Amino acid sequence: METALDTERAKAAAQQRLRVVHVVYWFGTGGLEKGVDTLIRRTADRIDHEVISLAGDIPHHLPGNSRQRVLGKKPGNSLRSVLRLAGWLRDLRPCVVHTRNWSGIDGILAARLAGIRAVVHGEHGWGVDDPDGTNPRRRRIRRFLSRWVRTTISVSKDIETWLRDDVRLRCPVVQIYNGIDTETFAPAPTGDDVRRELGAPPGAPLILCVGRLDPIKDHGTLFRAFARVRERFPEARLLCVGEGKDRARVEAAKGPGVHLLGNRTDVPRLLQAADVFALASLNEGISNTILEAMATGLPVVATRVGGNPELVVDGETGRLFTPGDDLALAEAVAGYLADPALRAAHGRAGRARCEERFGVDAMVRAYEAIWRSVA
Repeated sequence: METALDTERAKAAAQQRLRVVHVVYWFGTGGLEKGVDTLIRRTADRIDHEVISLAGDIPHHLPGNSRQRVLGKKPGNSLRSVLRLAGWLRDLRPCVVHTRNWSGIDGILAARLAGIRAVVHGEHGWGVDDPDGTNPRRRRIRRFLSRWVRTTISVSKDIETWLRDDVRLRCPVVQIYNGIDTETFAPAPTGDDVRRELGAPPGAPLILCVGRLDPIKDHGTLFRAFARVRERFPEARLLCVGEGKDRARVEAAKGPGVHLLGNRTDVPRLLQAADVFALASLNEGISNTILEAMATGLPVVATRVGGNPELVVDGETGRLFTPGDDLALAEAVAGYLADPALRAAHGRAGRARCEERFGVDAMVRAYEAIWRSVA
């Protein structure tokens, strides 16, 4: 039975100013980074944040009260880097250490060496080096290190099931969907200014893909599908936003009408100008870019993998297809371009679904509750 003292302690814990250290491998441009950035901005008035990037690339646009540092770890395993990170954590004395993904898992061991037991780990998606999470060595290491984790957060039901049933973690697993700012990402008339910038005629169909240039995003299938779409809609353009290690190969594979735009700060504007959003990934956790497209009122054509079916309702807010099937992708995109009424109806349904289930405030509250519960 809860006593008055318990109630007072709970109130004090809820009001306590926390210090959270986020350990990531890389902090450039991507869904994980965008999620961390959102959490920092939305809680900066009550939580002090520090981002430690193991490899590098920390932007300088985080809130002023958040600190950033780079460890400078080289590729591969490094006991020296773990020990150095443990020293940093020992000096920082955070209330919570929040590590993310396989690439940031060194932070769990470093926190243990630093004597920090309030550790939260997050699994946000997949990499091309283990696209299905079947690597037995990685599963064993995840399972072993989970004894030193208070809570693991998965961004999708698909990952949650994998962590519980396949990896068999020894700590609680909580699923929290990524949240989207539905005010920033919202339908709005943009005219043909984007088309003019591309040298495209007014009204030319625009298909948009936002994702890093990485083999797991399978731009090859997207390009083959788009070539089929161009047979029916010769003025169509495919806009690919993002950068990555696969830039040279993607550049060599693109065909007529494909624009590689690199990293952009005006993604909401590009989404508002587009007609269809397409993603050909081999696997996904929960795609922020799909949610952003839905919030903007675009129908989404995406692979039936990972967390995508948890976002896109096939036949209601978009279309799902089998990875690598460029014909199915082309038919879905062309179907939307040929039927503006269907395109608009599925876009409205996606926007409504995003507002109902994937709001940013719910995400922030859920993360903060976990940080405070383990601190």
